[in-house]
Amino acid sequence: MIVVTGATGNIGRPLTQALAAAGRQVTAVSRHTAAVPNGVRHVVADLAEPAGLKPALAGAKALFLLLSGDLHAAGARSADIIAQAAAGGVRRVVLLSTLGVVTRPFGPTRIAMRALEDTLRESGLEWTILRPGGFASNALWWAESVRAQQVVAAPFGDVGVPIIDPADIAEVAAACLLEDRHAGRVYELTGPEVITPRRQAEALAGALGSPVRFHELTRDEARTAMSQSMPAELADDTLDILGSPSPAELRVSPDVQRVLGRAPRPFADWAARNVAAFR
Repeated sequence: MIVVTGATGNIGRPLTQALAAAGRQVTAVSRHTAAVPNGVRHVVADLAEPAGLKPALAGAKALFLLLSGDLHAAGARSADIIAQAAAGGVRRVVLLSTLGVVTRPFGPTRIAMRALEDTLRESGLEWTILRPGGFASNALWWAESVRAQQVVAAPFGDVGVPIIDPADIAEVAAACLLEDRHAGRVYELTGPEVITPRRQAEALAGALGSPVRFHELTRDEARTAMSQSMPAELADDTLDILGSPSPAELRVSPDVQRVLGRAPRPFADWAARNVAAFR
């Protein structure tokens, strides 16, 4: 049995599907009731209360651990989830961390995530740590404006980073859950190229078959918009990266190729698969 937390999100959903397609028994965990593939057990649980995971972990041998932003903030009890997994007989944990723990290690959320990585390493369990950079799916922030006005509004229009398709993260996670060779490894996950917001708008236009205009926001305008859906501190961190990425944040990692034997998907592929959200 493999337990997938965050199972209804843009990583957990394709991961659950991939594991089920591989013939594995899967328990999908989410905060709310949701549809899951046939044959997959669904458990509603809040990771803020690790004891509530006990029913989900019964009989499990592997765990994919994805924490929402509030659960890797300072003061959260995320380490208790590792202890609960070990006590329940889980042998292997794949943790979704973030590239920021090495590129910008001093923010409170990244300090907490690095502490969780250390807890996992010291747990006695088999572990793999995945550290993705920015997600292609963050482009969904623009879906409403593209649908209504054919406009992508974003800051730093000509500054790019190598964003990754969440489907690639899911495939890497599946491999790490299923294959022994990934135990004890840390993988940095990026897309195949640095791509700017302006070029993302062009890719969306190509997928839609209609023009999409790019409008550059000021940092303050972007911060105000982002703070409606995430903590202000996280918005500032994100804008720091988007506006002035470090050399480490610009590096295209070979790790997707190493794990999957193929290059990561470009943003245009993500846009083509998700074009319905922008129509």
